[in-house]
Amino acid sequence: MTMTSEKIRRRRFWAAIPPWIIIGAVVILVPLFIFMTLENINRQKEQTTRLLVEKGAALIRSFEAGARTAIWMHWGGFQLQKLLVETGQQPDIDYLIVTDTRGTILADSDPARIGEIYGTDLDLAKIARSEKLAWRQVPNSEGADTFELYRQFAPTAEPLPGFPDPMIVGPGGPGQETEEAPPGLVIFVGLDMGPIVAAHEEDKRHTIWMAVIFLLIGCSGIISLLLAQGYRNARSSLSRIKAFSDSLVENMPIGLVAADAGGLLIAFNQTAEAILGRKAGEVLGKQAEDILPGNCRELFRKLAAGKGIIEREINCNAAEGRTIPLEVIATTLHEDDGPFLGYIILFRDMTEVKRLKQEVARSQRLASLGSLAAGVAHEIRNPLSSIKGFATYFRERYRDNTDDRETAEVMIREVDRLNRVITQLLEFARPMTMNKAPTSLQTVIRHALKTVEGQAREKGIAFETDLPPEIGAVTADSDRIGQVLLNLFLNALAAMEIGGVLRVSLARQDGQTVRIDVADTGTGIRKEDLPHVFDPYFTTKSSGTGLGLAIVFRIVEAHGGEVLVASEPARGTTVTILLPAMQEETPLPARIGGQGGDGSPRGGPDHRLDTKG
Repeated sequence: MTMTSEKIRRRRFWAAIPPWIIIGAVVILVPLFIFMTLENINRQKEQTTRLLVEKGAALIRSFEAGARTAIWMHWGGFQLQKLLVETGQQPDIDYLIVTDTRGTILADSDPARIGEIYGTDLDLAKIARSEKLAWRQVPNSEGADTFELYRQFAPTAEPLPGFPDPMIVGPGGPGQETEEAPPGLVIFVGLDMGPIVAAHEEDKRHTIWMAVIFLLIGCSGIISLLLAQGYRNARSSLSRIKAFSDSLVENMPIGLVAADAGGLLIAFNQTAEAILGRKAGEVLGKQAEDILPGNCRELFRKLAAGKGIIEREINCNAAEGRTIPLEVIATTLHEDDGPFLGYIILFRDMTEVKRLKQEVARSQRLASLGSLAAGVAHEIRNPLSSIKGFATYFRERYRDNTDDRETAEVMIREVDRLNRVITQLLEFARPMTMNKAPTSLQTVIRHALKTVEGQAREKGIAFETDLPPEIGAVTADSDRIGQVLLNLFLNALAAMEIGGVLRVSLARQDGQTVRIDVADTGTGIRKEDLPHVFDPYFTTKSSGTGLGLAIVFRIVEAHGGEVLVASEPARGTTVTILLPAMQEETPLPARIGGQGGDGSPRGGPDHRLDTKG
């Protein structure tokens, strides 16, 4: 599933690249590279021109040197013309021409053109007076253009042998003295541009290709930078999302178990660890069939059979033999395009919900029973008063008859017992009023222990208390809380026939709750009786009324608290009372007196209790 998810992310990442990134890169780089390419082409053209100019200048200087040699060796005009012809036959040279200022060809690499007119489109008289080398490009119908260079031709101040005096040239040819011509000669050198043009075109193509390549590289570089930035941002976002989702899955208050298509566990959050009693490090990567309890494994089988979404409540057999009621939602996982990825199960521990439902049901039963009991008690109490009156009358009348007197006394005692039961019943059914005030629980506990101290001493039962003074006051009805504690102490003493320990501890729980633990070492309560201990008239004692713990429950509930019971047969019982703490803890003086000495009841040293419930 990880590889598939990675492919999905990559596909979405490339699809999410905006086209303006590529367009922007091209718009930025294309003009830049066009300008650079044109600059490079112009620079190559200038270098080519410079090379041709230098070549032509060298050729003119060499021919002038040959002419000076001809003067020194007394050559004739034939030898100079031959030198010109041979020089013009060198590669890349189209022609060599020497003219006078009228354009009459005096010497040519092609002897047939001697006497013709050439260069009249130029100011030959001005050129003949200047040593500056000039050039132009001359079209050539037979091939590539000719690169022509021209300047003054004056190898020496003396006339060249074989050349007519430039001062006297006739229109009919050399030596025709018809009119005077301006002094000076001009030399023209024509260089073939074919190889140069071919090389230039090759360089141009190479430059253009290099520009295109660099353009692509530049665009790729910019796009790569933008993509890298986008990838970095996307990865950062994905990391944040992954961290958030991982934290959400790990800390969600619902258990989550996921398996891939092969049945291997790939997710197991903290709530799943707490509910199933297995560590994620021990189960991840293992087969779900080997790890999950039987009922959970059955869900995977039904999902594999195509059951879709499964919602139900099951009893899951967890570690240590526990049976946990779970609300389960199970389904399959698929990608957007349909491939199957695996299974996922969400489950919630319903233990507390079931307990709250039981509490609500118990409260409803108690309310109904209380209304019924109030009516019944009222109807019974009046006849009891009459019965007690007649029994008292007969006891006085038959005072001398022992049997009749004892019978009347039995009737009076039974009527009193019934009256006490009815009084408790009415108290249970009557709306409970509370006189709440800041109350020191240490003082209330010690007073209640003082009340039962005599009974405990007769049975050889020791007291152990842990009442830290830093546990401040609570807002409570001290008389009602004393009644609660007295009922619990009497029940604890009744559960210990001969000897034992009654432990009472006081502690702060989670900052907003005060906890009172009352533990005994008596006979304990059977497991099947625990759900009914707060039900009215439920008792396991032959002389009990079954209203004591029911009244305890009502009083604590009226204080906004909670009562919890944990017990093991033959090992004892622990009753826990949770009361809301005051926002500001202010130790108050005792409201209930009666303790002696340091206020602690006799029986044994104080120590903190570690109890269940």
